Amino acid sequence: MSPTLPAAGLTHDHHFLGAAHDENARRTLWVVALTFVMMIGEIAAGYLTGSMALLADGFHMATHAGALGIAAAAYGFARRNADNARFSFGTGKVGDLAGFASALILGLVAIGIAGESLLRLLQPTQVAFTEATVIAVVGLLVNIVSALLLSGGHAHHGHDHGHQHAHEHPHEPHGHGHHHDNNLRSAYVHVLADALTSVLAIAALLAGRYLGWVWLDPVMGIVGALVIGRWAYGLMKSSAAVLLDTTDEHLAGEIRQSVEAAGDARITDLHVWQVGPQARAAIVSVVAAAGVSAETIRQRLAPVHELSHLTLEYRSL
Repeated sequence: MSPTLPAAGLTHDHHFLGAAHDENARRTLWVVALTFVMMIGEIAAGYLTGSMALLADGFHMATHAGALGIAAAAYGFARRNADNARFSFGTGKVGDLAGFASALILGLVAIGIAGESLLRLLQPTQVAFTEATVIAVVGLLVNIVSALLLSGGHAHHGHDHGHQHAHEHPHEPHGHGHHHDNNLRSAYVHVLADALTSVLAIAALLAGRYLGWVWLDPVMGIVGALVIGRWAYGLMKSSAAVLLDTTDEHLAGEIRQSVEAAGDARITDLHVWQVGPQARAAIVSVVAAAGVSAETIRQRLAPVHELSHLTLEYRSL
């Protein structure tokens, strides 16, 4: 009769959420509220004053409110489904999916602002510079507060995964900054984009009021659209890389060096990818000389701190 194995000692979870996941979720919700209130004020003021820069900032902020809402929802979904077995490697990449969606929204915003600004450049309208400037300054202050809220979520932390078996988390990964959380990064970039459009709006409104440069208002809209478009591309590129499981080349090289340096083992197949803001997984296929056990290979990989989930395929010659 086969012995009964204790299931509790063989199972493990796949919690690959960022160490500051819940804190970042709370910060994002605060920013959503601030953004929504300011959005209403700027759009109303833009229509009343006739400022394209202010209207652009308001509608831009409206789309950001939606994108930030996506970020907040992603944090909630990832937490609620952290133990859902349908997600093979947990919900650590939900934030990257939200970040990619936010990047698309940010890109569409940039196109919209550029198009409307070109129309205003060709067909100038009257602008109530004084009133528009006041609202733009208030918007900038809100953006600064929001940026401070979000930037406060980048403290370095680690997290523990402590089980030992064929699929194992051999050690704690190093902490990473908030820029590795594409969901938080997307929220932060949206806030920065808002701040940029506010600064450009203020500059254009002051120039229009004191220098008579009415044309600068739509020009600043175009400049802002170009910068925001570039930010959107960068966020889209980094989040897409995670969603497509692109290889972490630096970590792959470290794994190869750790396993093959002694000359008695060789990696025949290697997959390294990101499964969460602070977590990397690897499947390592190794052919080793007689006398080199699977446990020896695991010990060699122990110093590779970025690994949170390791699957070792071992064959002895």
